[in-house]
Amino acid sequence: MTTTADDAPREKGPLPAEGAGLRFACPPSDGTEEAARRAVLRATDHLLARQHAEGWWKEDFSTDVSYDAHDLFLRHVLGILDERVAAASGRWIRSQQSADGSWPLVFDGAGHLGTTVQAYVALRLAGHPPDAEHMSRCAAWVREQGGAAAAPLEPRIWLAMLGLWSWDDLPEIPPEIIALPKWAPMNIYSFSYAMRQALVSLGVISAYRPVRPASFAIDELFVVSDGSDASAHGPAPITSWAGVFQRVNTALRAYRSVAPGPVRRTATNACARWLIDRQEADGSWGACTPITTWVVLAVHLHGYRPDHPVLKAALGFLEDCACWPEDGVRRLETVQSPVWDTCLSANALLDAGLAADHPALTGAADWLLTRQTDRPGDWAVRRPRLAPGGWAFEFENQNYPDTDDTSEAVLALRRIRHPDPARVDAAVRRAVRWSLGLQSANGGWGAFDADNTSTLPGKLPFFDYGAYCADAPVADVTAHMVEMLAALGMRRDPRTRRAVRWLLAQQEDHGAWFGRFGVNHVYGTGCVLPALVAAGVPEGHPAVRRAVAWLSSVQNEDGGWGEDWESYTDPACVGRGVSTASQTAWALLGLLAAGERDSAAVRSGVCWLTERQTDAGTWEEPQFTGTLMPGGVACRYEGYRLVFPLMALGRYARRHSTGPGDSR
Repeated sequence: MTTTADDAPREKGPLPAEGAGLRFACPPSDGTEEAARRAVLRATDHLLARQHAEGWWKEDFSTDVSYDAHDLFLRHVLGILDERVAAASGRWIRSQQSADGSWPLVFDGAGHLGTTVQAYVALRLAGHPPDAEHMSRCAAWVREQGGAAAAPLEPRIWLAMLGLWSWDDLPEIPPEIIALPKWAPMNIYSFSYAMRQALVSLGVISAYRPVRPASFAIDELFVVSDGSDASAHGPAPITSWAGVFQRVNTALRAYRSVAPGPVRRTATNACARWLIDRQEADGSWGACTPITTWVVLAVHLHGYRPDHPVLKAALGFLEDCACWPEDGVRRLETVQSPVWDTCLSANALLDAGLAADHPALTGAADWLLTRQTDRPGDWAVRRPRLAPGGWAFEFENQNYPDTDDTSEAVLALRRIRHPDPARVDAAVRRAVRWSLGLQSANGGWGAFDADNTSTLPGKLPFFDYGAYCADAPVADVTAHMVEMLAALGMRRDPRTRRAVRWLLAQQEDHGAWFGRFGVNHVYGTGCVLPALVAAGVPEGHPAVRRAVAWLSSVQNEDGGWGEDWESYTDPACVGRGVSTASQTAWALLGLLAAGERDSAAVRSGVCWLTERQTDAGTWEEPQFTGTLMPGGVACRYEGYRLVFPLMALGRYARRHSTGPGDSR
């Protein structure tokens, strides 16, 4: 039996006759293994059918509705918002509202004040009246949370541009920050790449303080103060970070009023040049709609008209990212993930047993080889002598390749039997050299930069992401790098051993590892265990045993695994949540690597997946199990519900402990 989205059981269809040519070496040992093989065949057929003719896979990538709201705000400020786009975007935003009137960050999650305020204002721009039932419900919820004044900074910046908030009540973001030298403790390269581009854009926006008033007020979103709030009692103590930045902000505001015009023009010119130099071939910045939105606004304010080639290309990119899931409904895709999806799909198919020279795999390799970056990006600021060679997440992103995509690309390429092995080997060598060059001093890897570990950016009042304003090494990315190096025969390389020691030191007391780019400890642990074992850490090592015990302890009664998004902020939610296909697969990948194939936990997890596979060969998963900013921005990868279960079931059905680095 399998289940549909509403958990109603139904019979599966017939077993595919050939399953894309997959064969198993011996008969199944029992019913669980037989069911796993059937699921592998269906999932393989489904995944192969989704490949693009050019060799890549790209599944839908979604976040909360904040960025749909930003798109409407931008179009309003630029004076290009038309009724059709506003109405269609409004329908999408409205469709995502929760019963209590709020908008969450994740499916079935608690309401988020910043997202809700932005969604409400976007709906007002789309023509929804404030006395409509869904709008009144939203306004009441916002007031219960402290009103729009309690929202994070980002919504208040947009409100200021719409004439609904005072620029004087926002922190100063001076464009002169572009001139701080690279050795300064608070230069732009102290920030992660996304925060860096946003910061430079906000410096320009803050300098110009644009206002294009909306045709309405939002008094219904504010709470009348009784004067009892903490801010009424004066500034924070000078010994606190809040107190320091309050005083710095006062000084910057005073500087604003006396700043020499030539100095400010020089700073905004430098910001604009820096931004335009980083525009990608598709017209975007980082192939990311939220960052592109900020940059478009900054460049426009600096004097570029919407019909200028720079902005015309950027607006074209934003339009290309608009999806129309049904007539009259418009949703903006936050980012596109073809490299990541292609690498994961190829590795999943290889784990399923697809022939290494299958046309789907050689086609994927051909396409991946065209995506390898060939020029320096911002990473070269810290590694100026390092040759390029990484892969980025998206179709076009030469400036910001990342180590996570690069490791997965190498893991896939080295397993595919390509007709031009010399070409593949050369690409892998470039990638490995680049990856090793980005190893941080502590032995770990961040996603985009080396040694981007300053804690100061997270203390500034510009963003609300804390430590994630920088790009410090994290366990899941480092694990993928270790897995890559082990697969290339570099287990004993000093750099691999240093990374293994770093990973072992990151294990938390309960036995799990934190997940930076997936929710959360189930993801981190599912990444680290296969890497450690591939690198030669024995299955009986105490760290491995602790991780196995933790995974077993958080398995749900139904046999699956899940972890709620709230685990990033609430320790009680760590390892706890409704079972999902991707998170169950992550746990299985970790347990299989640790030698637990015949354990009750693994068998129950495999049964959970096989019993819930649809006739189409996939799994239902509305939950958000991906992460952009822990606790701040969640994402849902449409492909995760297929590729990770296929990986786990493929390894189980073929009796392999691990995937790319498995030598047993």
